[in-house]
Amino acid sequence: MDNILDMTIRELGDLLKKRKISSVELTRFFLDRIKKYDSDLQSYLNITEGYALKMAEDADKRIDGGDNGIILGIPMGIKDIFCTRGIETTCASQILKGFVPPYDATVIQRLKANGYVHLGRLNMDEFAMGSSTENSSFQVTKNPWDIKRIPGGSSGGSAAAVAAGLCVASLGTDTGGSIRQPASLCGVVGLKPTYGRVSRYGLIAFASSLDQIGPITRNVSDCAGLLSIIAGHDPMDSTSIPEPVPDYTAYLGRDIKGMRIGIPQEYFIEGMEKDVKQAIEASIALLERNGASPVNISLPHTEYAVATYYIICTAEASSNLARYDGVKYGLRVDGKDIIDMYKKTRFRGFGREVKRRIILGTYVLSSGYYDAYYRKASKVRTLIRRDFENAFSQCDIMITPVSPTTAFMVGERMDDPLTMYLSDICTIPVNLAGLPAISLPCGFDHSNLPIGLQIIGRPLDEARILQVAYAFEKERGVKRIPDRYMQ
Repeated sequence: MDNILDMTIRELGDLLKKRKISSVELTRFFLDRIKKYDSDLQSYLNITEGYALKMAEDADKRIDGGDNGIILGIPMGIKDIFCTRGIETTCASQILKGFVPPYDATVIQRLKANGYVHLGRLNMDEFAMGSSTENSSFQVTKNPWDIKRIPGGSSGGSAAAVAAGLCVASLGTDTGGSIRQPASLCGVVGLKPTYGRVSRYGLIAFASSLDQIGPITRNVSDCAGLLSIIAGHDPMDSTSIPEPVPDYTAYLGRDIKGMRIGIPQEYFIEGMEKDVKQAIEASIALLERNGASPVNISLPHTEYAVATYYIICTAEASSNLARYDGVKYGLRVDGKDIIDMYKKTRFRGFGREVKRRIILGTYVLSSGYYDAYYRKASKVRTLIRRDFENAFSQCDIMITPVSPTTAFMVGERMDDPLTMYLSDICTIPVNLAGLPAISLPCGFDHSNLPIGLQIIGRPLDEARILQVAYAFEKERGVKRIPDRYMQ
């Protein structure tokens, strides 16, 4: 059954519909792989075996009844940030340990309606605050290509599990690069949709004006199919865009001849690894050979993006995380009075990085500092968005690196938060502007570590970036799972 790992979701679906394999058998296959390989990788926080097998049985009945949904009977892992009815949802934080939501997030509802199988909850940086999955309160996930290295973050568990073949696909979240950066470092495909394209209802919030949900898959066609399911307007989310969702898979295989590719010079920064730069340049040349036309463009306010992001996201985190106080749900540490209880609960429940961001956010929102920091950052955010608007008058898509480096060693940057924050320098501007972007594998460095290519599109132009990504992937091929996970 190892050839299952090379199949797309559609190919697996065809096997299920022809009854060459059942969803129960497919689910057991992945559960066995998790048991065999995840002790070193540590991508799963919680394996929901009984729940998964029941969902697989239900999927087999639906298939027997003639149902033919894209993900019907397909085993997936889910980042531990989406409220899922009856399943503990912790956001990889001690403060939410034991929290079992009474309802499903909209994306979970849509996956269930289409018959997916829930294998378990995937590890992440606590409350999605991090770029390495080292900030989880429970365990450190490793990179499947080298388990001494980080998988990226905050959706590191999702990217690592997909890359190692411990699930067919996953959902992650992206606030400043948390889908694209781990996808890049683990050699898989990760898409951050336009802000508002996918409902955030039931997502445990980090920074509400930046968070977005997207798929992490092993190939572009799976990414397009999954996005078609989770995208769309939701009246439960006031920021959800009321626009129809196209069939993204219909755009795959279309010609890219004549497409203008913008190359922003500001993204080729000092300190970028030579192998990364060469891989991106080779990727641009490949697209040019397929009929696309490179155009040099400028995004002049890029240098202010990281500072702007860390003011806005910490301010919003400070506000969003104020609700975790030990009163209604999650951890509660008793104190001599209610104020003491708040202090003790939050001190014990939040990890170091989360506390750092709450303190920063509270500071920039405090009296006398709001105008100097938060208001000014909001104005710079507008300038960054205008940079993209102006640049898109000269091009159809943009090509950049995802990360200036490949995966670094576990523990290497934990005591240097500024260097850690700079890991997302190529992804953060996209979130500030609310644009769609995809990361897909484009090569390896001299240490056999994956390198990711970022394709950025106009608002709601996911179809075009998937079209270009598919054309690129068709030429390059899909990366195999690392050899250690094929034994």
